[in-house]
Amino acid sequence: MPDFERFRILLEEERQRKVALLPALRADITSANSARQDANVDDEHDPEGATIAFELSQASALLQQSSAGLEQVEAALARIAAGTYGTCAVCGEAIAEGRLEARPWTPYCISHAGAVWQ
Repeated sequence: MPDFERFRILLEEERQRKVALLPALRADITSANSARQDANVDDEHDPEGATIAFELSQASALLQQSSAGLEQVEAALARIAAGTYGTCAVCGEAIAEGRLEARPWTPYCISHAGAVWQ
């Protein structure tokens, strides 16, 4: 049986990292938007415009990914509190400890992991 307290601690640490990262990503987006407003509006022909558009796109993607990751971590913490952590959301079987080591936030056993992109 996995040590759920150890996984709770890992998840809390991951949650803290993600919570700390989100404001920095939002600041990057704000900065890129400000730079874009000051730059030539023709991104395609302005050398700086392409760089600004890329930075904005990258920061937006990272923000979305980090927000989704935070939701997964918080859902895992809620499963720990509910006593359902470590049980596959599809089949109800125990999730292997090795899988929980690799992805402590996963709600799926290895058999069902491929059915849903995480």
